[in-house]
Amino acid sequence: MTTRIDKRFSELNKQGRAGLVTFLMAGDPDHETSLAIAKALPKAGADVIELGMPFTDPMADGPAIQAAGLRALKAGATLKKTLALVRDFRKGESDTPIVLMGYYNPIYTYGVDKFLVDAKAAGVDGLIVVDLPPEEDEELCLPALKAGLNFIRLATPTTDDKRLPAVLMNTSGFVYYVSITGITGAATPQADKVSSAVARIKRHTKLPVAVGFGVRTAEQARGIAAGADAVVVGSALVDALRSSLDKDNKATAGTVKAVTDLVASLAEGVRLARRVAAE
Repeated sequence: MTTRIDKRFSELNKQGRAGLVTFLMAGDPDHETSLAIAKALPKAGADVIELGMPFTDPMADGPAIQAAGLRALKAGATLKKTLALVRDFRKGESDTPIVLMGYYNPIYTYGVDKFLVDAKAAGVDGLIVVDLPPEEDEELCLPALKAGLNFIRLATPTTDDKRLPAVLMNTSGFVYYVSITGITGAATPQADKVSSAVARIKRHTKLPVAVGFGVRTAEQARGIAAGADAVVVGSALVDALRSSLDKDNKATAGTVKAVTDLVASLAEGVRLARRVAAE
């Protein structure tokens, strides 16, 4: 089965450029604003959209994304509302892939079988569940693949050649390479190290490799894009959103634009990378 994610990376490959994957927390700072931002992302230059599933104990996330999750939860976000957001997004956008990213607990509580049926029906294309290792593929990964969803796995600088085949075994859609060790948004990746890491992963898989963690500017995105199939940006977008809120963490007239302006800048950086590399 060919998913929207497969199609999008095939298109990017034909265009000879890397893609931009944008992460935002679903329901941050409220459901309506979050939906408005999601709807504006493709036009701003996002090739794939990752939506965080708000959770009370996000152990792998840095302060910015943790705070985004708490804002969303305070505004009434639930996994059911996250799926409703995807469903509403799909009413006007049928091509841009959507990946839900987060932790297993909310999915387990929702009910795995019900979640997979509802996610597929809403228009979700893939899942990144950071606390389910390959040893637990029967919990969610294999059922997700059977349901027609991509299951995207993380590889890190500490994932050695011995461990990599296990990580990649049931991975589909793309591989998410976490370019630095530690929590999200904590440091900046080095383009040369990323290129060699991507090359190492590609010796084990034909899947596209998207690189994230620490990318904040168009210049950094351009550097990473030269050696990767996609660049993932999360904390910088979450920070842009937060900076646009009022003192009560409510959306303002500038909230959507604050995010889409940064996405447009990052997209330009990503698109420049392959043009420069090819010259």
